[in-house]
Amino acid sequence: MNTKNICVLVSGGGTNLQALIDAEKRGELGSGKITCVIASKTDAYALERARTNGIKTRILIRKEYSDIASYSKAMRDILFEEKADLIVYAGFMTILDENVCDAFPNKMINVHPALIPSFCGKGFYGLHVHEAALTKGVKVSGATVHFVTAECDAGPIILQKAVEVKNGDTPETLQKRIMENAEWKILPKAVQLFCDGKITVKDGVTIIKE
Repeated sequence: MNTKNICVLVSGGGTNLQALIDAEKRGELGSGKITCVIASKTDAYALERARTNGIKTRILIRKEYSDIASYSKAMRDILFEEKADLIVYAGFMTILDENVCDAFPNKMINVHPALIPSFCGKGFYGLHVHEAALTKGVKVSGATVHFVTAECDAGPIILQKAVEVKNGDTPETLQKRIMENAEWKILPKAVQLFCDGKITVKDGVTIIKE
C-alpha cells in the first residue's frame, strides 16, 4: 500500500500532534506518515515537537491575510505543494472555507472535545466546550473525530469516545481527562482507518469496514 502523506495543522501546544507522532513510532498509523506540520502562529509549541522529531514545518500566519478566503487559498496551495493525502486539524484554531474543503473532500479530519452534536459549532473551542458541558450538568462528555466541511463541526462523524464527568470537575480537569482518555486515542485510530482505506462516506454518514 502506498504511503499516505499526512499534513497536520496546528495553532498551539500540539498535544494531539504528539499523540500522532507517538502512534506513528509505534506503527499505529497504518500506511500514514506525518510529512509536514503547518502552524498558524510562529510561536506554536507544536512546531518544536515537529522539529524534535525531524518533521518538516511550515508557518502560515493568519494575521497576514486580510480575510478567511485569501488565507484558505494560501493554505490550499501549500497542501497541494505538500501532496497531502490526509489533513489533520490538531488544535488548529482557524476555520478554513470551501476553498480548502472542496479541494480535499473527506480528506480533512478534526478532533473535537465533546460528543457532537453536543457543544459544537462556532464559539465552542478549548475550555469553552468543557465550561458549557459542566454548566449543562451532563454526566458524560467525550471526544469526536469527524471529517471537516466548510460548516464548523458539521462533517461526517468517524469515531466517538465517551468520558465520565465527575463530581467537582472543573473545565481544566475535564479537558485533561477527555484529552488523555479520548482525544489521544481516537485521533490516531481514525488516521489509521483512513490511511488503510477503511472509511467510506455515504449520504453524510461514515461506514467503517471491520
